[in-house]
Amino acid sequence: MQDILRFLQLLCETHNSELQNYIRKQTSAARSFNLVHETLYFLYCICGGAAGGMGLLGLYINEENVALINQCLETLTEYCQGPCHDNQNAIANHDSNGIDIIIALMVNDILPLQDEHLDLVLELRNNACKCLLSIMESRQDTTMSERIIQRIPAEQLVQLCKSVYMKSIHETVSSGGEMTCSPREVGHNIYILAHQLAKHDKELEKVLRLNRAKDEGLKFYLQHTAQIEIVREDRRLETIVFPVPTICEYLTSDCKEKVRVSVEPDNQGSKVPDFAGRVEDLYREMNWQRDLKSNRHFYTVCRAENQWSTLSFSIAVIINFLVAIFYPFGQANFSGMYGMWWLAVFVMLGSAVSMVKVNRNHGHRAFFACIIFFLVFYLRENRTIFLLGLIQLVNRGVYFVAFLGNHGLFYRDHGRHTLDYNARDLKKQQELWQSFDFFYHVVYIVVCLLGFVHVFFYCILLFDILFREETLLNVIRSTTKNGRSILLTGVLALILIYMFSIVGYIVFQDHFVMTVDCQNSTSLAPSQDVCVDGAHDCAVNAAPVSCTEYRCQTLLMCIVTVFDQGIRHGGGIGEVLQSLHTGNPLFSLRLFYDLLFYFIIIIIVLNLIFGVIIDTFADLRSEKNEKEMRLKNTCFICGLDRKAFDNKDVTFEEHIDNEHNPWNYLFFIVLLKVKRPTEFTGPESYVVSRLEHSDLEWFPRMNTLSLMSGEDAETEQNDTRTLQTQLALTTSLVKQLSDQLCELKEKMTEQRKQCQRSFILSVPQVQNQQLYQNDSPTVPCTE
Repeated sequence: MQDILRFLQLLCETHNSELQNYIRKQTSAARSFNLVHETLYFLYCICGGAAGGMGLLGLYINEENVALINQCLETLTEYCQGPCHDNQNAIANHDSNGIDIIIALMVNDILPLQDEHLDLVLELRNNACKCLLSIMESRQDTTMSERIIQRIPAEQLVQLCKSVYMKSIHETVSSGGEMTCSPREVGHNIYILAHQLAKHDKELEKVLRLNRAKDEGLKFYLQHTAQIEIVREDRRLETIVFPVPTICEYLTSDCKEKVRVSVEPDNQGSKVPDFAGRVEDLYREMNWQRDLKSNRHFYTVCRAENQWSTLSFSIAVIINFLVAIFYPFGQANFSGMYGMWWLAVFVMLGSAVSMVKVNRNHGHRAFFACIIFFLVFYLRENRTIFLLGLIQLVNRGVYFVAFLGNHGLFYRDHGRHTLDYNARDLKKQQELWQSFDFFYHVVYIVVCLLGFVHVFFYCILLFDILFREETLLNVIRSTTKNGRSILLTGVLALILIYMFSIVGYIVFQDHFVMTVDCQNSTSLAPSQDVCVDGAHDCAVNAAPVSCTEYRCQTLLMCIVTVFDQGIRHGGGIGEVLQSLHTGNPLFSLRLFYDLLFYFIIIIIVLNLIFGVIIDTFADLRSEKNEKEMRLKNTCFICGLDRKAFDNKDVTFEEHIDNEHNPWNYLFFIVLLKVKRPTEFTGPESYVVSRLEHSDLEWFPRMNTLSLMSGEDAETEQNDTRTLQTQLALTTSLVKQLSDQLCELKEKMTEQRKQCQRSFILSVPQVQNQQLYQNDSPTVPCTE
């Protein structure tokens, strides 16, 4: 009998709706057998229902027939999943009260089997719970839920969840073998059943809410249970409650924040396509973090990546602070600083107490500042900087290893040896090698090494602040984002400066007179009296000698002068050229030349460049603010705005945390990856089929169940189903008309061919009859 039930289960595997309906009713047979009722009645009999022993299941269920009962439950579950509403109704409406049987198997104690083989009883309860969930699967009405609620007291169901969870901690299976399903998994399925029933029973919802706050088991199930909303093929919304896979615990908060900020919307404003495209990488990240955690020391290093980065920047600041104060080294006098030494001792002791008792952050900063002071006092500044540089090099190396580890460089997907995954791993590694972050970390380590050559190289490490602060990074982006516009404007400025240089070389060559220091020059004439050679006082106290130099002797020198002096002076080139008397014949032309340079180069061209930079920075800032506002006020999944939830039963925060949490959708897709296909429920199989075709229509868009009242939701669902039915009828009618037209066309074609054949055959017969009547030869003469 167990093999027959297994055969019936396999017939309905993968939610074959045709065979599910055929098992219930054989329309083509002379006599139909409802195998759903027969299977349920068989379960009713084997559990002692026919003998009136439903309350004494332990007398009828033993080690020998428990496998057969499990097979009955699994077969009934497969009958209903998909969903197949007719089979669900058949189980619920059977005379044997099938729901009562299944509830009894889940709730009641089965003694003495429970004491001897707890694993068998847990498997039986797990299958019974799955069967109840399959009966409730994808139901738009509350009929099934209300019938189950009437037969299970709220306290008993919650207590069952708690007791099964405690067995996973304290109970020891007497058989000592491996359990088919763990007690925690059974309790989780029962909790999911209670969670779905609580939507229709306020008493159960209240009991669950009160016990979650104080019970460890319910807290665990709450943290590891998620729900999402999906859109089915008939465009109706459906809620799915599922257990979060264990591997999802390894998704780091840094990875979540990076995805949340970097996901870009498509043309319709939806972030779902970009988010769905990153699911495979996130799943790979989870696997890597899980493997990483198996190596405790390596995991500790990688987990503290942000701390290594902060320490690296702090050391760079301290090194440059010491260089700025004490360079050149060896000239500082520490003989009078013993008072400061004792003050540092008291500060260090106070900071140590603060680290333990008050504020750890401020305490450890003061503590390490005192340590640096002692190192400078005892080792002197040069040795202290050398020691800090060595610490910086080691710290940066550790940070580099943590960076490579967190980006999965050492990851190998040992569970999937396909060419596709090997190529994907290789591609990810190549992208990492070629990334800017990898190049930046390598350059940072090289600069740390150059710091041992000369301490001035450590100043380059301060540029790390650009990558730590988003605002400073936007300042750099403002000059690089529209770099082409700035470059072309600069080329225009060079062309104009070149033209002004040519005019200056031709007309105002003698006006390019500059006053320079000629103390070390022998080729220039001094512009003032110099000291007589040999005069001691003059050689010691004389001011620097200044000379005049003509800066436009060649066109190249003229271009350099105009570019250097003209741009750097706020008034243009006129500020540095020789002033002219009003009676000079070139005065008017020179005035026009200076003003034209000032208006074109200083006011227009330079402000064009500054304007592009400022506008770009403003655009980046507005984009950042708009992005932050969109993240705060728009649902990541459906795109609904915060205003849509005003004066509603569900707030916007509850919506994005519970109903449309993007990470719950990620966890659901991961569940489909780790779960066996034969264990998929109907909604899970539907989502898998959509994912195989890269179809994202199952994500809700601008809609959620919480915004619909009960009557409105039911009316909308009924209207949708009516439209779907009418559309199906119209499609079938059009298909029938098309078939009839094709048949009519074929008949007309056949009739036309028959007419042509009959006409061709009738002509020779008429001619022969005429020949016989006229006694003419049978063979006509040929010419």
